[in-house]
Amino acid sequence: MRNSGEWTEGRYRSFITSTLRGGMRRWPPKWETLKDAFAGKKVNKKTGKQAMHYICACCNKQYVAKDVQVDHVNPVVDTSTGFVSWDVYIDRLFCEKENLQILCSACHKEKTGKEKTDAKRGRSVVTPHNKTV
Repeated sequence: MRNSGEWTEGRYRSFITSTLRGGMRRWPPKWETLKDAFAGKKVNKKTGKQAMHYICACCNKQYVAKDVQVDHVNPVVDTSTGFVSWDVYIDRLFCEKENLQILCSACHKEKTGKEKTDAKRGRSVVTPHNKTV
């Protein structure tokens, strides 16, 4: 237990995870992955204004920046083994761009749901670009 018993182990782990993921915002491979998926500036159909568009690695459709997310092809926490250690977590979180992809919100939600289901079953078979076998 951390902080003289004021924080539970779960709260501590959540705090550290959130802090590390916040640092991911400045990780250069993340920005390289976004750059590679850039489709150009186009008119946003929702607002009628010019906006940067990106291509989803799963559905290959174009979306504005606020509708895409940088995703780890192989999850940061392996669904078959679960959390192993902070060292493994950090190594997998701060990976090279080959393990990163741009997904639209819908594809990301679907992939995350499959990963959670796989974690409950204790298996993981995820191939590049969100194709679960």
